Amino acid sequence: MSAHVDPIPREARPFQGHRAGLMTRIAAAAIDFGIVIIALAVCYLGVSAFLFLLNPRSFSAPAVSPAVIYTAGGLLLTIYLAVSWRGSGRTYGNHVMGLRVVNHRGQRLHPVVSLVRAALYVIFPIGLLWVIVSGRNRSLQDLVVRTSVIYDWGARSLPHAPEPTRT
Repeated sequence: MSAHVDPIPREARPFQGHRAGLMTRIAAAAIDFGIVIIALAVCYLGVSAFLFLLNPRSFSAPAVSPAVIYTAGGLLLTIYLAVSWRGSGRTYGNHVMGLRVVNHRGQRLHPVVSLVRAALYVIFPIGLLWVIVSGRNRSLQDLVVRTSVIYDWGARSLPHAPEPTRT
């Protein structure tokens, strides 16, 4: 006799497949933002170490303008989100919080859709607050690109959306 172990926690089963609320999405976003901050710090330390190896006697830590930090951070966050949403439908923050981003058919996002959604998310993060007034728990980004963020604790990946046939 084999025992089946359900990967979905018993307390979470009633929420499986439902659209996620604001606080869960904010918690996931905070985790993802922390990952990008750590990645930027690692890049800075890598550049500093490289400059130190080039000229250790006269080394001084490089000064980076806020504009460069914001631009690099925004690009890194956009790429991280787009690749994650296109791949498994979830970032690390989404994984921790049991969330997945899906298209209007419940499938994995098209590459262009994931990139546009990520760019809108980075450029206009306050659009997430639309979840509060939306009867369907959708952010402004979700409305624009027709996506949803659902509770999904399963480890499976989503099926590919069928490619349109060309005639």
